[in-house]
Amino acid sequence: MDASLVVTIVSAYFLLLILISILTSRKTDSKTFFTANRQSPWYLVAFGMIGASLSGVTFISVPGWVADTQFAYMQMVIGYLLGYLVIGTVLLPLYYRLNLISIYGYLEERFGFWSYKIGAFYFLLSRVIGSSFRLFLVAGVLQLAVFDAWGIPFSVTVLVTIALIWLYTFQGGIKTIVWTDTLQTLFMLLGVVTVIHLIGQDLNLDFQGIVSTVRESDYSQVFFWDWKTDANFFKQFFAGAFIAIVMTGLDQDMMQKNLTCKNIGEAQKNMFWFSIILVVVNLLFLSLGVLLYIYAGKNGIALPEKTDDLFPILALNHFPTVAGVLFLLGITAAAYSSADSALTSLTTSFCVDFLNFLPEDTIAMRSRQKKTRLIVHLAFSLVLFGVIMLFQMINNEAVISSVFKAAGYTYGPLLGLFAFGLFLNWKVYDPLVPVICLISPLAAYTLNLYSEDLFQGYKFGFEILIVNGLITFLGLVLIKKGRP
Repeated sequence: MDASLVVTIVSAYFLLLILISILTSRKTDSKTFFTANRQSPWYLVAFGMIGASLSGVTFISVPGWVADTQFAYMQMVIGYLLGYLVIGTVLLPLYYRLNLISIYGYLEERFGFWSYKIGAFYFLLSRVIGSSFRLFLVAGVLQLAVFDAWGIPFSVTVLVTIALIWLYTFQGGIKTIVWTDTLQTLFMLLGVVTVIHLIGQDLNLDFQGIVSTVRESDYSQVFFWDWKTDANFFKQFFAGAFIAIVMTGLDQDMMQKNLTCKNIGEAQKNMFWFSIILVVVNLLFLSLGVLLYIYAGKNGIALPEKTDDLFPILALNHFPTVAGVLFLLGITAAAYSSADSALTSLTTSFCVDFLNFLPEDTIAMRSRQKKTRLIVHLAFSLVLFGVIMLFQMINNEAVISSVFKAAGYTYGPLLGLFAFGLFLNWKVYDPLVPVICLISPLAAYTLNLYSEDLFQGYKFGFEILIVNGLITFLGLVLIKKGRP
């Protein structure tokens, strides 16, 4: 694909996002930045959350997974439904009842100062590493596809894209994100549906033919029962449920959008519709993966060594230009809908959880908070840039992947803290909570390393998150004060 066309498309896309930012950020203050004045339509939040939950990594990786794991990922997606049910019926009512801006304020009320700070710290750590990793991968695709040929350094590519994200989020915050996420989700889904349609045309298949081809392919097995494999149904299902709880319900990034709805009823409606749409969207991505492999086989196209490269190679080099354009828009939308909301939530968490921002009572206070918020927003932009460049300096896929997986362990303490707080009435020795929360991920990681030796060949998959949370939970039991 012509590099000039790619630059034109990406530039037009960001100009559209900046226009939306201008329209949505008039007369804004910190309350607007953090909560959108609790006026967001629930259906916009539900649709936009699809793009935020499916990062650029998902956009590239899920279609390629079907060669190795078939439709096993759907077992986890089914588990998501249980997790979202818990979020909608347990966590959202709690957050609305406490009128929270940062969801980690619950930990201060339930346990105390140190529990609150360690919960917020783990969110900041997880989001910085996770968002940087996702942006790093997508920026790498754009660098190889376009900017290397122009002699533009990777650092400039990353700096410009982060600057653009800062530009359209610094003023309106979450109010802008609700609207830009909706647009980005639309582009992402449009790209997937268009490619499926084009492949169907190439294979002379109508809609029913596409469904039959996917269902009858060798890639379409959904359920796996071997308990020793990562693909085991019960591992995937319960891991999916807990991943949904911690990475949506206990994550400031995802919950901040829900907390912009007018009331608990609309927030719950948003969560339940979002969960249904997400199942359909993931099924679309996996079906696309089947069709990509069939298309490559029919046209004698050699499969790349890395499954993640399949979709980009076909979209940019073999499909019609319109498919390549929509692929670039889709991957850009998927990457930056995740990054922009992450940047906003990082700013919100730091300002509320560590700088103790309160509702502004005076004009002078509003002015001071706005200046501080802008500095924090800029600082996190620079932090993301620095971490991405660190990944690029390491330039070792195994090491970077390990760092990203390690960030996943930081959600375990949040799971343990919230579970203990919700299901038991005990108090704890608050100053010892950070110690427990530092030990539990290390213990879970060590257990994961030696699981096959310790448990007769059993290998942990995503369910290590549950183990991590359980270790934290048991650690809190050890430091309990007794019943209140």
